[in-house]
Amino acid sequence: MANDKKLVEAITSMEEDFAQWYTDVVKKAELVDYASVKGCMVIKPAGYAIWENIQKELDRRFKETGVENVYMPMFIPESLLEKEKDHVEGFAPEVAWVTHGGLEPLQERLCVRPTSETLFCDFYARDIQSHRDLPKLYNQWCSVVRWEKTTRPFLRSREFLWQEGHTAHATAEEAEARTIQMLNLYADFCEEVLAMPVIRGRKTDKEKFAGAEATYTIEALMHDGKALQSGTSHNFGDGFAKAFGIQYANKENKLEYVHQTSWGMTTRLIGAIIMVHGDDSGLVLPPRIAPTQVMIIPIQQKKEGVLDKAYEIKDMLKGFSVKVDDTDKSPGWKFSEAEMRGIPVRIEIGPKDIAAGNAVIVRRDTREKQVVAIDEIAQKVEETLNTMQTEMLERARAHRDAHTYEALDYETFKDIVENKPGFVKSMWCGDVACENQIKEETGATSRCMPFAQEHLSDTCVCCGKPAKKMVYWGKAY
Repeated sequence: MANDKKLVEAITSMEEDFAQWYTDVVKKAELVDYASVKGCMVIKPAGYAIWENIQKELDRRFKETGVENVYMPMFIPESLLEKEKDHVEGFAPEVAWVTHGGLEPLQERLCVRPTSETLFCDFYARDIQSHRDLPKLYNQWCSVVRWEKTTRPFLRSREFLWQEGHTAHATAEEAEARTIQMLNLYADFCEEVLAMPVIRGRKTDKEKFAGAEATYTIEALMHDGKALQSGTSHNFGDGFAKAFGIQYANKENKLEYVHQTSWGMTTRLIGAIIMVHGDDSGLVLPPRIAPTQVMIIPIQQKKEGVLDKAYEIKDMLKGFSVKVDDTDKSPGWKFSEAEMRGIPVRIEIGPKDIAAGNAVIVRRDTREKQVVAIDEIAQKVEETLNTMQTEMLERARAHRDAHTYEALDYETFKDIVENKPGFVKSMWCGDVACENQIKEETGATSRCMPFAQEHLSDTCVCCGKPAKKMVYWGKAY
């Protein structure tokens, strides 16, 4: 038992030091390792398997809306990047440049893609000629590079994995509809699959994507009360189309500019799962995203028939992702390891259980134990996983709601940000000066102007002038 205890003691308590707890979980659950390039990460099998499940489920949902996958080069010529002024200014500080090919200096610097708008625009300018070519609904799965100063596994790294959708439409209305459609797809995915509640809304002009007309976001609240931007969808209008000359002949054979969108989700979602659901024993994975949903742990496995029965139970659980831990570690160690890795359900089976025709099912989130008849195990496992998925979302929503506050005046606002980590709902006049002042004085940023607007008061929380929007504010990752 001393060894089992040691495994969990290796994780700092989240109440004591949340940042260290996060790092401990990421390392001990073997999700990532540090790479020899500072700020980059090695995503290990346990971490990559979660990403594969995210990818599979998102990809399926994208394709249901008519999206097709493509792949663009990873290098962007400097002249291409500079075609859209706001865009290049927004990304300039984070760009990594290639200056040599082999031993020869390049005639033109190439940037390693921080995002691929310019590549898609360059391609669309050649590929789109007529209204019959529209809409273009493309997505790519790739990695991008942003030279971040401070990095943390999954949340902010110099190279990360993501998907980026890029669509082109005949009208502004179609582009706006697609932008909102993809944001809602992201929100539904987070709630239905990751058991993570999100706030849907629009970013302020200060916080929107460089070069976009409008940026929409889903914002989640982590266990420590910090916000995490978990997915964004951008309406580009025809700004990029004008910069890159993307035109099509309409039905009257007149040339018009296309309207574009872009939308993305990244491996930071894995960080979100850890910080929304994890506990002091490690990961807690929602069943619908867990690479292994059930771990069967044989007790006294050297005794005749125990391992056979464990594998027999595995065969009964068709349709679930199931493993048998038949290593020579002690049962206590195996329990701790299954908990650390966040496996939703473990099944304990030993000689006494077999004699009684039973097995023990243990939930990872509540640690609730249930003795079930072996011949009913498939049904009970399904019920347990479904209940767990639902209750994890409800618990996360209750935590978010309990840490969402209202502030009608600036003193209250500052006091909440200082002493009560979470979201603060307040009215705002729409002036960027107030946004800047709030960030400077409190460290909180505007997270979004939610679609579900509430009228809390008539005046801006910061300056007292007439208010235009209710905004969610908070400190963020």
